[in-house]
Amino acid sequence: MTLSNSNFQSIRNWDNENFLHPWEGMAYLGQNERTFAESGLGVHVVTEDGKRLIDGPAGMWCIQLGYGNTEIADAMAQQAKEMAYFSPFNNANSTPARLAHEIAKRTPGDLNHVFFTTGGSTAVDSALRFVQFRNNLLGKPEKKIVISRQKAYHGSTYLAASVSGKERDKGWLDQASHLTRFLPNVNPYTRRTDQTVDDFLDEKIADLENMILQTGADKVAAFIAEPILCSGGVIVPPLGYHQRCLEICRKYDVLYISDEVVTGFGRLGHWFASEDVFGIQPDIITCAKGMTSGYVPMGACIISDRLIAEVSGNNGREATFSNGFTYSGHPVSAAAGLKTIEIMERDGILEHVRAITPLFEERLQALADLPLVGDARGMGLVGCVECVADTEADNLLDLDKSVGAMIDHHCQENGLILRPIINMCVFSPPLIITEGELNEMFDILEKGIRLATDDLTRQGVFKA
Repeated sequence: MTLSNSNFQSIRNWDNENFLHPWEGMAYLGQNERTFAESGLGVHVVTEDGKRLIDGPAGMWCIQLGYGNTEIADAMAQQAKEMAYFSPFNNANSTPARLAHEIAKRTPGDLNHVFFTTGGSTAVDSALRFVQFRNNLLGKPEKKIVISRQKAYHGSTYLAASVSGKERDKGWLDQASHLTRFLPNVNPYTRRTDQTVDDFLDEKIADLENMILQTGADKVAAFIAEPILCSGGVIVPPLGYHQRCLEICRKYDVLYISDEVVTGFGRLGHWFASEDVFGIQPDIITCAKGMTSGYVPMGACIISDRLIAEVSGNNGREATFSNGFTYSGHPVSAAAGLKTIEIMERDGILEHVRAITPLFEERLQALADLPLVGDARGMGLVGCVECVADTEADNLLDLDKSVGAMIDHHCQENGLILRPIINMCVFSPPLIITEGELNEMFDILEKGIRLATDDLTRQGVFKA
């Protein structure tokens, strides 16, 4: 629905006066001029003034099957009519039971126990609480430290935020810092100019082993890692990184948690990336976002049979895993999840992603030739363009210049939404994107970068 500017101004005011948004910049509270996404179809959203834009980030990495999918909407509506809610503490329901089974069929190895949550953050919190629970039952109450990485993002609930490593998110909020340790950046782009990628990889593996030894293997409970550090700037670790990290974890009895909130459910062309893309079978996988194609909140913490066996039956000591949510396994969310899986299999979405990925990577790498671009990286259908003032010295643009927001502004003027992160532009389009739409997206992105380059040149910030 398109409203006149005069009618919409009240809504803008209400948004600024009453809706406290995530990651709200408090210095500008009440002064924002956000784009309103009022409707959508396929890979496009329509703004409050009727402008049609390609949704480059797929919402927040989650609209796998695009907007306006009536099959998902109808499945949710039908479930709501039949059984809108059940108490997961006291009862069961066939819809989440079926979804748990369908997920378990697609996970690697023996990851067969699906604990449903409300989203990615609560999935990570549940994984970490299970690790604590397990070690308490095993008589290892001191084995609680979780190792994470700089630039990692695992959520905004307390424990999930505590193991997140994005420096700019840690300035004003408390974390459980006594439970966490962080490894240096694993982005090959940041390596020394005299360092090969193989040497950089060796260094990153040594970082993990040294951290375990420095902390004490008897105190380190888990290593948590996104296969790709997505919110941190789509950082793809060197080839073989995850396999070697898993070997280190096994050596010191450290559990491996693979955070697939973004990479799960097709983003890299597979149901889960851990095994099919990176060759590992983690102990726990967390997922959310794409599991319902973003149509309704849901997440999951998927735990291996081996871990469950250690804390159940005679080993359970009559203990209760006292963790859960009013909406764990919500039937309407589960209906969306089941329909998402059905459509993705029926329509060959995973195969489509794998088929279109070479074009995505070709167009992405071509952007690296632009003067403002220092690095263009990605995998599957997720990418990042990182801009620098001096490509020789790799000096980042002054953070205050907000070059990512500048590029996003120009792209929106020309029909594309991005996700700007300081000097980076991140995008992860709906998995149903066609070749024509993909080329259009990159054409607009290239134009936006060129226009931002002209702006920065006029301002004297950038010199080609």
